[in-house]
Amino acid sequence: MEGVPQWVRGVTSRQAHVGLPPGTVEEEHGRSGFYGPASHLYRRHPPTAWTSVEGPAVHRAYDTGRLVGATDDLWPTLLLGNEQVSIGFHRYDRGRPEFLRDADGDELFFVHRGSGLLRTEYGPLRYREGDYLIVPRGTTYRFEVEGPTDLFVVEAAESRFTLPDRGLLGRHALFDPAMIEVPEAEAVEAGDDEEEFTVVVKRMGHGTTVRYPFHPCDVVGWKGDVAPMRLNVADIRPVTAPRFHLPPSAHTTWVADGFVVCTFCPRPLEDDPEALRLPFFHRNVDYDEVIFYHRGQFFSRAGIEEGMVTFHPVGLHHGPQPGARSRDAEAAAAARDGSGARRMADEYAVMIDARRPLEPGPAAAGLEVAEYVVSWSEPDRSAPPS
Repeated sequence: MEGVPQWVRGVTSRQAHVGLPPGTVEEEHGRSGFYGPASHLYRRHPPTAWTSVEGPAVHRAYDTGRLVGATDDLWPTLLLGNEQVSIGFHRYDRGRPEFLRDADGDELFFVHRGSGLLRTEYGPLRYREGDYLIVPRGTTYRFEVEGPTDLFVVEAAESRFTLPDRGLLGRHALFDPAMIEVPEAEAVEAGDDEEEFTVVVKRMGHGTTVRYPFHPCDVVGWKGDVAPMRLNVADIRPVTAPRFHLPPSAHTTWVADGFVVCTFCPRPLEDDPEALRLPFFHRNVDYDEVIFYHRGQFFSRAGIEEGMVTFHPVGLHHGPQPGARSRDAEAAAAARDGSGARRMADEYAVMIDARRPLEPGPAAAGLEVAEYVVSWSEPDRSAPPS
């Protein structure tokens, strides 16, 4: 809070995430995600070196590749949600004939696989892998797929997606707002064999069917500051610091009421031998954390494959797993003696931090990866980490 001093007690580093005292690991105990007050605790053992964890705050992982029987459903399969955000997965093989209209909130679609056309009443947007597609609340749309399409879906209930405040970095950091694409108006006329069009409106989670004798995308022009948007992750230029490990909040891409969406893109790791390269240990105090793994080598996790989702609720520590720490220690030694090349975080992943507790959806249990929480267990707990 404002006016509280920076107390220092015992053996610490002077700069957070840099020059840890020998034989210690650093843990950040912070508030308001990574934006608020924080303390750093220097421990002899990783706080994730547990023998077992039981209860509702256990870390979980879900494999969307196990989804069966949900292809071409009307709405996404719910994985996690609360009253402010719903997180799901949608798989199209052929697409559906109906148009959709979500009256509950803005929708964000992250294209994990596939290509095609997002048809909207504002006009069409072509999509490909790695695209963020934002459909404002109340917009009529349909996915016209060119092949199997997998979508990671985030709904902002009673809210809308906006860009984050970039503060000292300036408004053109991460990506220039001009990189965002919106559709050109393109009125569509009904064909001779099309007599009726169906729009399904979702309100309070329930569908209402509306039928028209004309094509619902008959708009000849539009103006304003509400529209569907497209941004590809390849257009994001992540902020990096060669001598300091930046928190996940530095990668914030979208903001809505009660949660944020961050994007982890390929980026060089810190090359200062004293600086942490892996995410520091921390406990979620104010936000549940969800990460969708899209592409690449996820350097702080073992056993995570493309298309998986991890869920770390408030209260339980997390950070890099033992294998990742071992690999990083080897790379740090190589950096100190000059024999190692600069390492890259070669990954694309989407993170959601939710302010209110998330609950798994009905389908989540069938997708859960067993014993994910024990992947942090230390192979040898008798000795402190080096």
